[in-house]
Amino acid sequence: MIKIVGINGSLRPGSYSAMALEVAISRVQGLGVETEIIDLRKLSLPFCNGGDDYSDYPDVAKMQQTVKSAAGLILATPEYHGSVSGVMKNALDLMSFEELSGKVAGLISVLGGQSNSNALNDLRIILRWVHAWVIPEQISLGQAWKVFNEEGKILDEKLSQRFDAFAASLVDNTRKLNEI
Repeated sequence: MIKIVGINGSLRPGSYSAMALEVAISRVQGLGVETEIIDLRKLSLPFCNGGDDYSDYPDVAKMQQTVKSAAGLILATPEYHGSVSGVMKNALDLMSFEELSGKVAGLISVLGGQSNSNALNDLRIILRWVHAWVIPEQISLGQAWKVFNEEGKILDEKLSQRFDAFAASLVDNTRKLNEI
């Protein structure tokens, strides 16, 4: 069975990125895939200093091992100042080709304003650099406060269908690239 790991790139309580990731993960689980979420709010990670020794931070090794054990990833980030959140970038910087190369990835960005693709494009560049494979389906949630109900469910049926297509593409492409 394949495993897909989601990374929540937001530290905010009540994070819409975390909600979007939960929706995506539930859709992937519905397709019979093992999943796990890395919530960066719950880890103690240092700023990446370009070195290899983070032994004072056991959560770095835990995150690296979790990602390494996965065949696919879902990265969910808020868009800050037109790009990826700093915590998402830092988490990716704390990993290397060993953890990220060959992974199939699906990308989600969440914005308070109008939907755009800046953070998604930046994530594509980062993942291409470490030899990961990004699916063409992506989700950008503009005006995020309008997207979810009180229980964290998607309000718009067409957007819900996009999450279904996103999950199907991620699982299908992960299986194909891993011959599972």
